[in-house]
Amino acid sequence: MAFKDLKQRKWFKVMTNMYVLVLSVFVVWMLFFDTNSLLIHLELRKEIKKLEKTQDFLRNEIARDKKIIEKLSDEDELERFAREEYYLKKKNEEIYLIEYEDSLKLKDKN
Repeated sequence: MAFKDLKQRKWFKVMTNMYVLVLSVFVVWMLFFDTNSLLIHLELRKEIKKLEKTQDFLRNEIARDKKIIEKLSDEDELERFAREEYYLKKKNEEIYLIEYEDSLKLKDKN
């Protein structure tokens, strides 16, 4: 098949049209080389989804913390929290911690 025969084909005429060539170069440039290329848009979309997940997680944490703050605004709850978490006590009061053997973290004796 010679070049002369190739020039006679319809698809060759369409592909060598000046408008098709310019449009093809433009599309390739916009997809891969431009500062706002498709690849950059895909990366930014992934980043946005990741940030939205983080935002949802932090909103849930804020809601949980608000519930804890409301709960600790009560004097009795605040005292209970301080006794359980920080082992605080009143004057002239003794606290005994009872730990069961199955709840202790034992070191390996190897």
